[in-house]
Parts: sequence; C-alpha cells; structure tokens
Amino acid sequence: MSTNRTPTIVGAALSDYPRAPHLSERQHHAQALTRALASSGLSIKDIDGFMAASMGAESAISLAEYFRIDHKVLGGVGIGGAIFEWMVQQAAAQILAGQCETVAITYGSDLLTRSGRTLGTAGFYRAGDTISTSVMFEAPYGSTIVGAYAMAARRHMHEFGTTSEQLAEIAVTCREHAALNPNAMYRKPITVDDVMTSRMVADPLHVLDCCVISDGGGAVILTTAERARDLPVRPVHVLAAEGTQTHWNISEMPDFTIAPSAYSGPRAFAKAGLKPSDVDTIQLYDSFTITVMLMLEGLGFCGRGEGGPFAASGALKLGGQYPLNTDGGGLSACHSGMRGMHVLVEAVRQLRGEGGAAQVPDAKIALACGSGGFLSGHALVILGTELP
Repeated sequence: MSTNRTPTIVGAALSDYPRAPHLSERQHHAQALTRALASSGLSIKDIDGFMAASMGAESAISLAEYFRIDHKVLGGVGIGGAIFEWMVQQAAAQILAGQCETVAITYGSDLLTRSGRTLGTAGFYRAGDTISTSVMFEAPYGSTIVGAYAMAARRHMHEFGTTSEQLAEIAVTCREHAALNPNAMYRKPITVDDVMTSRMVADPLHVLDCCVISDGGGAVILTTAERARDLPVRPVHVLAAEGTQTHWNISEMPDFTIAPSAYSGPRAFAKAGLKPSDVDTIQLYDSFTITVMLMLEGLGFCGRGEGGPFAASGALKLGGQYPLNTDGGGLSACHSGMRGMHVLVEAVRQLRGEGGAAQVPDAKIALACGSGGFLSGHALVILGTELP
C-alpha cells in the first residue's frame, strides 16, 4: 500500500501530573485530548476513530459521547499498562485499511487523588474466575502485584546471578533523568546504596525498585502520512506495532525470566526492517526495576541473562547507547496506574525534539513498550521520523 496511508502520530500530550487534585478522571482525558488537538492543528470534528482506557469507570463509549466524536471505529480493551501500544497497533491497522482517517487514543487517571485504592490483586480477578487454580491460591492468601514481580526478580537472580545492586542501577538512571523533568514527582538524586537501604517491600524489591503512585493521563492522535503533510507539526511515523500476551495470573507465567516482549519484539523489528542497535531512545514501562530488565533482554538490547551487567554499564543513561525513560519513568516521574500512554508520548516528544534538558541528540528512531498485568502482556511501538 502507498506510504501515503502510513499511520502517523500528529498529536501527543499529557494531562497535569503527578498530582492533579483539580482534575477528575474524565477531565484528565479531556485536558490531554485538548492539548493533543492543539498541538496537531486538528479539531474534534476531524476525529473519526476513538479508543480509550481508564483506571476507573470511564469507558470509550461514555467518553465518545462526552467529546461528541462521530466515530467510524471505536475501541477499548483491558490489558493493563500495555493497552495503549496495542491501541496504536489497532488504530494503525484501521487507518491502513481505510476504515477511518484520524484516530484519537486517550487515557485518564486520578489514582493518587483517590488514594484509597489498594494495589493488591483483587481488581484483576473477575466473576467466574473461581475455578482458576491461580485465583484459588493467589487471591485468598494475599498475593500482591509487588510480590508477583518479586518472584520474577528472584528467579532471574537464581538463574543468572543478577544482583539487587544491578536492579538498583535502573532506578538510579531513571532518577537522573527525572531530575531534568520539572514535572517529575521525585527529582532528588539517589544512589545504588539509597535503593539498597530503602524499605524492603517484597524480597528482593525495595521501595525504590517500585514505581510511584500519581495522577495523570495522555492522548495521541494518529492519521495518514498524506494528511500529516498539511499539518503544522513534525510527523512521527508508526514503523511497527506488535503485542504478545503469555498469561494473565503470575502463577501461569510459562517462564519467569522470559517476558512477552521476547516474542513481540522480534516481530516488530522484522516488520520495521530494523534491529535494536538502530534505536536512539527506549521508553520502557518501569512498574518495577525487574520489568525493565526483562524487557531489555526480551527486546534484544542485551542477551538473555545479561540485563544486570547491561544496566550497570551506563548504556541506559543520557549519553549512553540507549537512553531510557528520559522523562524519569514510572520509578520517579509518574505512574498513574497504566503508564503505557506516558512512554508513548515521551517517545513522540523525543522524535519531535521536545525533550528539553533530557533531549536525545538527533533522535530518529524510538521504541515504546508497555506492560500489563503481572508481566502478562507486552506491546510495543517502533516510531521514526522518516517514512519507511
């Protein structure tokens, strides 16, 4: 098909974060979409496809009504923090097929404002799941999200000799980048020792191995490359978008040391005609430090079991080979429950040259990867400034 229909991101924006007590969940969607439209030069009347996800009750259906979007395509499914990269995959397919011309994807969460929400596993289970052995043994006895990721971290240590200090390097790197983001929740520099002496949450994960809790939302707008040429914005083209789910409950994960990105990553790179060494910056879902390490290995930025030394090598810092989470990531900047939108917007910002003090020089290729559930599903998008 002609490159005229190449799916292209022309709008990308975040709502106020990390603390936004003045905004409801719906208002996060609205503020982010308003900003994305303004940056793209489009209006709400140009949108004929809409997809959305929320931490609370807001749905794509209710939001489409609220925004008065006359849509030909409507979408919204639940796969946690990877949903927005999956939505880009779906939106891109609809645009390529000619089902619609311009798709808006939005997210909103007032998770911090409504801080009574607990971060256990109860919300992940649904009626009818009682026959599942994973629910029978995980839910009643207090399994938590942190505990699930801690098991993956401990297994990685057992198999490959990974150390807590190596995991801590990821948190230190993200904090270094957060220091350059005036909106980040935490900007004070930390050391590996600070991570190691912070409170243990679920062995071997310390408090500083875990993401923050914040408010926040975002929006991206995709259209065709042909339409993008008429807009007053630097276009960012979708070169590939792929996703994989290997399980839902942590007890069903086939191998604690192999993330779903190990399957979706190679497909995405093959589709884009690229390899990991072509990428200028990586924006990875950092719910926990082990999430990043498993993604680095799965996506091919280092070999399996080599994530520890790789994280400690400096390759992930600004000035390194693969600058990571240049906004500070979920570990320091913001994590409003489903951070996949934030990694997507930051990847776009970098390719537009809007990274501010954390701008990666001459960035042309960026990768954004989300993670949902308990390392359950990973979806990634490879973006570029040039048409394929």
